[in-house]
Amino acid sequence: MGAFGAHALKKTLTERGSLESWRTAVTYQVFHALALLALSTREIDHKSTVPFDTSAKLFIGGTVLFSGSIYGLSLGGPRILGPVTPLGGLCLIGGWCALGFGSENSGKQ
Repeated sequence: MGAFGAHALKKTLTERGSLESWRTAVTYQVFHALALLALSTREIDHKSTVPFDTSAKLFIGGTVLFSGSIYGLSLGGPRILGPVTPLGGLCLIGGWCALGFGSENSGKQ
């Protein structure tokens, strides 16, 4: 998405003044994709998978809502996407909280 915005959409995004917003969406998308990749590599302990599964679901949903709404707004999408962005942000925060809870409790018997 970063390369697409930087090359194919640069003129459109610059004219709209939304190139920086696009970059923010890309940054959050990449950061949470890396977090999902890290989650996917952990050893599975069936007693403690719920917080990690919840975290992954919140990261996916949050990224779609947060980055997706910013992409849409940057390209001139409907203004209704504006309130979607903070909902995505809340999902991302919830994902980090679930990850922290799961990490804290994964070592306890």
